[in-house]
Amino acid sequence: MVRATKYDYDLVAIGAGSGGVRAARMAAAFGARVAICEQDRVGGTCVLRGCVPKKLLVIGAHFADDFEDAAGYGWTVKETSFDWAALIAAKNREIKRLNGVYMRALRENGVEILEGRAVLADPHTVEIGGRSVTSRHVLIATGGQPATPDIAGIEHVISSNEALDLMQLPERMVIVGGGYIAVEFAGIFSSLGVEVTEILRGDTVLRGFDQDLRTILADEMIKRGVDIRCETVVAGIDKKDSGYSLRLAGGGGIDTDLVMYATGRRPNSAGLGLGEAGVELNEKGAVAVDEFSCSSVASIHAVGDVTDRLNLTPVAVAEGAALAETLFNGKPTKVDRQGVPTAVFSQPPLATVGLTEAQARARHKKIDIYASRFKSMKHTLSGRGETTFMKLVVNAGSDRVLGCHMVGMDSPEIVQGLGVALKCGAKKAQFDATVGIHPTAAEEFVTLREKRPGDGRMNK
Repeated sequence: MVRATKYDYDLVAIGAGSGGVRAARMAAAFGARVAICEQDRVGGTCVLRGCVPKKLLVIGAHFADDFEDAAGYGWTVKETSFDWAALIAAKNREIKRLNGVYMRALRENGVEILEGRAVLADPHTVEIGGRSVTSRHVLIATGGQPATPDIAGIEHVISSNEALDLMQLPERMVIVGGGYIAVEFAGIFSSLGVEVTEILRGDTVLRGFDQDLRTILADEMIKRGVDIRCETVVAGIDKKDSGYSLRLAGGGGIDTDLVMYATGRRPNSAGLGLGEAGVELNEKGAVAVDEFSCSSVASIHAVGDVTDRLNLTPVAVAEGAALAETLFNGKPTKVDRQGVPTAVFSQPPLATVGLTEAQARARHKKIDIYASRFKSMKHTLSGRGETTFMKLVVNAGSDRVLGCHMVGMDSPEIVQGLGVALKCGAKKAQFDATVGIHPTAAEEFVTLREKRPGDGRMNK
């Protein structure tokens, strides 16, 4: 690599989350002089305010089911108690540990950490903590933040950020939103005994996911006690002596102890000097980039949620790695965003990879649907009426599997492996020729033989 001598650094990354950290570490490993700017702790949304702490709470909440299910297997579980504050304290200790791991990894790779809020002064200059540094390349990796609507009383609500740090549980809670964050927190709080009402504009939860998964998960959430109010809009929120009152559009209201909004996220692009430096933003405020994560200014790049492409932590990591390869290893690299597996850590969880049934029907002349709905082996003795559902979407002409979808225990672990199969272009005949591991739920994916008849609607 040819060094640029007129700049302080070869790369300055603004934002020490998943994408920024990966790009910085790899660039430094390739011999670049690298600094990373962060005004908060190192780790970003995933480690500090998202995937990791949320998954820990999901695991903690699921013990409520485990204690109850144990009786069916001969266990006598005496009276249990739960300490939410203890769980939050344990979660915080783990986040602190991970923050230290990230910081050590950066320093061990030769990346300088610059603390403070960073602002672009020009395409090659970053101002941070009262000093200016110059860099041949600047990376914007500032992620996103919760977005809330402009309605009366919105100042009274919390977001997922604050939900992760509540020191006591409310008796009643309203969660506004139908996406994965809303669904996951509804499962956490409901499992821990909170009376949860979920309000959403759409016809059911998880818009954009396969319709069968949406329907089944909503049914399971309702069975667990979540009050789902579809096609409902909050007009305003009033603070009362005790709790809050939500006014609903069209009349009616809901009284509650706590209101959480999970109605989407927006890119963290404001106040960074991007516009002044000539960087083009789209209508949502995301940094517009090309397939190599380069912005409209040649020296300024962006990865992760601030670009609002595919807002998943592993994608941000892949984008950061690809950028380092492109800029500092002589290997122009693009990220393949097709067939990316994803999961929702709801209760029960769901996972998916590839096309939904609706997407497949829009793109292909004829598709076949294979589906199975059953009770998992665990619940034959536990008595829990939880549904497991699996579905394959297949191109009838080529026999290629286009999508794999699952609701049920261990679905994220199972579908991760199926993501490899789809990336390799697996056909249904190859699924059929694969011997299953018995007895497992996963084997159902390789034993599905009967096509769904009729117009493809799910047979109840």
